[in-house]
Order: sequence, then C-alpha cells, then structure tokens
Amino acid sequence: MIGLTAGAAQKVQALLAKEGKPRGFLRVKVSSGGCAGMSVAFEISDQASGDDKVYESNGAKVVIDPKSEFFLFGSTVDWQSSLMKSGFVMQNPNATSTCGCGTSFSV
Repeated sequence: MIGLTAGAAQKVQALLAKEGKPRGFLRVKVSSGGCAGMSVAFEISDQASGDDKVYESNGAKVVIDPKSEFFLFGSTVDWQSSLMKSGFVMQNPNATSTCGCGTSFSV
C-alpha cells in the first residue's frame, strides 16, 4: 500500500481542481537514476493503465505501477513547503539510503 498524509491529500485535491481533473490522482513512479541510484517522480494525472494499483488515502487517490510498488510498498507521500522548495516527498521504509534532494534513494 502507498499512503498519503492529510497535507499531501489536500494538495492532490487542490491540484486536481486547478487542472480540471476531478477523477484524477497522484501518480508515483520509480526510475533508475538520481543521486542515490533510484528516483521517485510525482505527476497529477487522470490516465491509468490496466496493471496500475490504485490506493485511496485521506480522500485522495494515489496510483502506482507494479514495478514502482515493489520499491515503495508501505511508503507514505507527504507535502512539504518551505522558503527553499515545495513539493511531494516520499517517506520510504524500504530505503537504505536517501539523498538530500528528497527524490532519490537506494534499496
């Protein structure tokens, strides 16, 4: 399962409203690369494929493909905002190390 904190769910709902995608969701995807070996990307979308897993948390949906779910199972997405940057961040219990960028990890 992939969860959303209350703050992340509120931000997803706000972005969906802004983009006019009331049936949309937050897509989370892992790819190789980044400072620590694997990188996480977030996208607001309303297009899902047949093998995607859909989870609902705090009133918003998060969608993940099976390969990415393997690396992120049990993770939680949060929204953080500061003077330096704002964005979604992954709290991944499977990560053995992470990078300061907040989107790169290794397992």
